[in-house]
Amino acid sequence: MYRICPDLIADTGVSIRVFQYVIKYVSQLVKDKSVALNGKNDVPVVSQPTTRCGVRVYKIVILGDGGVGKSEMIFSAVTLQFVSHSFLDYHDPTIEDSYQQQAVIDGEAALLDILDTAGQVEFTAMRDQYMRCGEGFMICYSVTDRHSFQEALEYRKLITRVRANEDIPLVLVGNKFDLQHQRKVTTEEGKALAEQLGCPFYETSAALRQFIDDAFYSLVRQIRAKERSRNSISFLLRQKKHITTFRHCNREARF
Repeated sequence: MYRICPDLIADTGVSIRVFQYVIKYVSQLVKDKSVALNGKNDVPVVSQPTTRCGVRVYKIVILGDGGVGKSEMIFSAVTLQFVSHSFLDYHDPTIEDSYQQQAVIDGEAALLDILDTAGQVEFTAMRDQYMRCGEGFMICYSVTDRHSFQEALEYRKLITRVRANEDIPLVLVGNKFDLQHQRKVTTEEGKALAEQLGCPFYETSAALRQFIDDAFYSLVRQIRAKERSRNSISFLLRQKKHITTFRHCNREARF
């Protein structure tokens, strides 16, 4: 059971609301059995996929420097645009409940469970916690803000530190490409960084709702590909074990 520690809140300056938010997110993962606790420090680690009502749930974590429009991109372009076809010029980047969006990707139903850190400094104290829970990560920057672009590489390093050598589905997103007159980061620079990170790259516009779906769908496809690869390896290992056991039994039968 996760509990809020007053001393930790005092030491880190993290609000109770932030703790409650992340704990709620992690607790739901444990409830869904999509994560396991390692026993020693009760650190959640993604263990197996989860489903709800027969639909595969994909745990997506959005990372990025404050002010890149991450909340607008997710909340309005994905949720509001899908549901009410509207866009918010401004969205208060306070802590929200994690967003969920259903989609059919390559003919298969999917439920995207999205944790958006919304550029909140308060979230840094809980960063390792929610990074361990994500199945796929979207690193966002604004093409109008070079600092947010430079921070993108740092977020990739954080993921690597928390998840070690694990192959993590990742996509790099440069938002606000519709604001060409304010552009500070070129498309070529974004592509070069994505190549360095070894991940797909998209420039998106929350205001125009362009290429939002592509970025999220790409992430889901990566998660699916990783899952298929893992299942194939597990199958081959089971087959190898079966063959080894069979040969061992035959050898004993001869004697």
